[in-house]
Amino acid sequence: MKNRPPRWVIAMAAVPAIVLGAPLFALLWRLPWSDLGGALTSDAAKSALGLSLITSVSATALCVLFGLPLAWMLSTGTGVTTRVVRALCLLPIVLPPVVGGVALLLAFGRRGVVGQWLADLGIQLSFSTAGVILAQFFVALPFFVLSVEAALRQMDIEFAEVAHVHGASPTRVFTSVTVPSIAPAIAAGAVLAWARALGEFGATVTFAGSLEGRTQTLPLAVFNLLESDPADAVVLSAVLVVLAVAVLVALRDRWFGVLRSEVQR
Repeated sequence: MKNRPPRWVIAMAAVPAIVLGAPLFALLWRLPWSDLGGALTSDAAKSALGLSLITSVSATALCVLFGLPLAWMLSTGTGVTTRVVRALCLLPIVLPPVVGGVALLLAFGRRGVVGQWLADLGIQLSFSTAGVILAQFFVALPFFVLSVEAALRQMDIEFAEVAHVHGASPTRVFTSVTVPSIAPAIAAGAVLAWARALGEFGATVTFAGSLEGRTQTLPLAVFNLLESDPADAVVLSAVLVVLAVAVLVALRDRWFGVLRSEVQR
């Protein structure tokens, strides 16, 4: 006989299930199916979608480029410096995105700690497309690093040790042995980072603003359309939901395995 939970447990579990499911059901229920094509082909929608794809893919590329060495360092280090760097890397996950945007503005804005030096070189990150990419990179990087670091810690190091014994340099071992061994984790982390970058709102609007065609990504367009054209806002919201569901289906339980390994560690 199966260990079935009591009815009161089922009733209480139904409450959060309803809270989570009702908004999605309402979104699909209120979706203007007859105007779907027009909403998706509007200038604002095409501009926001195109910009979101460009910036989120760019941010994901940065996550892979810089996050892979960072995850490798975190997986091999055990000192105080490693723990501090790991804490900084994970901070954007728990930090309110708007606060992250303020921090980015104080650091990389025109009068920021670093931004003022960049301004002297003619480089402006705040309220620009590059600023959108930087904000998305800031919030998405931890998701990639978590996935890859967990895979590196679980990887069988026997092949890497054999390659090292036969004279392969650390760089050769990393590129020829380590990276191919954790390729699925790299792919999963990249997809997670892309999904987080695509849905970023708070840090982006604070650091880069909401300028149509320049910094107004899909989430920002949804927010702006809520006042001027709610029907189009619902359609764009549905697009984001579909993309999120597609990511969850593609990853299945891989992300939960990463979280379990982090807890065990």
